[in-house]
Amino acid sequence: MAGFLLRRLLNYLVLIVVATSLAYMLAASALNPRSNYEGRNPPIPEKVIDARLSELNLNDQTPLVQRYLTWAGDVAHGDFGRTVAGGSVNDDLGRRVGVTLRLITVGVVLGSLTGVLVGAYAAVRQYGVFDRLATGASFAVLAIPTVVLANILIIGAVSFNELTGTQVFLVSGEETPGLEGDLLTQLVDRLRHLILPTLSLSLGLIAVYSRYQRNMMLDVLGADFVRTAMAKGLRRRTALVRHALRTALIPAVTYFAFTFGALLVGTTFTEKIFGWHGMGEWLVDSISTNDVNTVAAISCFAALAVLVASLASDVLHAVLDPRVRVG
Repeated sequence: MAGFLLRRLLNYLVLIVVATSLAYMLAASALNPRSNYEGRNPPIPEKVIDARLSELNLNDQTPLVQRYLTWAGDVAHGDFGRTVAGGSVNDDLGRRVGVTLRLITVGVVLGSLTGVLVGAYAAVRQYGVFDRLATGASFAVLAIPTVVLANILIIGAVSFNELTGTQVFLVSGEETPGLEGDLLTQLVDRLRHLILPTLSLSLGLIAVYSRYQRNMMLDVLGADFVRTAMAKGLRRRTALVRHALRTALIPAVTYFAFTFGALLVGTTFTEKIFGWHGMGEWLVDSISTNDVNTVAAISCFAALAVLVASLASDVLHAVLDPRVRVG
């Protein structure tokens, strides 16, 4: 198993280098940092603009390959350069990463686990009441855009708070500004801010995973190895969990890596609506300000996050499928 994971790790590291390099090349070619300084009154001299862009390694007069090599050399030493405003990309990256990871980690774990359980149980109770309710609810959630779903949650939370006369759900920001208290008070406050955006992410994942897992489970319920296990005296519930569910989980854990990577920079609407200043919001703002170094840094971290999620997926795959460990 160690050899299998090592081979996968080396492959992923190569993919990270390739993906990040292509992202930088694309951003440096498509974005125009010079436009940030043009059209001002009074106008900025051309030499001043060139000097400033050269200082940030963003000068389009410098060959793209030379800019890339300079950027790659800095990244190899852990420095992603500076933003168009002159600030450190590393500082902003460290702060934004923490915000987004807090937001999506709980959402991904809750959404995937709940979705798998719902889908598996719906398959076992095929065409029953639970299966039909789960199917209808999943399609309803999938049909609602994220923006609409998030606002529905906000309206429901505000109504609940007014009805109960308490502030159970907090709808804006990561924490209450100026809140004083002990560690437990701070933790509870952050959890109250986390509930709604986590639900807005996890509901969609529950819908997707439940449909996906239901189909995978149905494929193995009638398989020979499941019938053989029950014919040898194994209880039906034990056979379903130990053999059917275990086999049906393999495609789901593979899908997990792609889900985590997509959510990392795909939570733009959720972050905007709930006032979380994370990676998704940062990516959109960076593109609008022609911030090449920041876009490349976000792409690099997204690739690294997919690497970590993929390794976790490979470990789970190896646990579920002994043939992987043997190979």
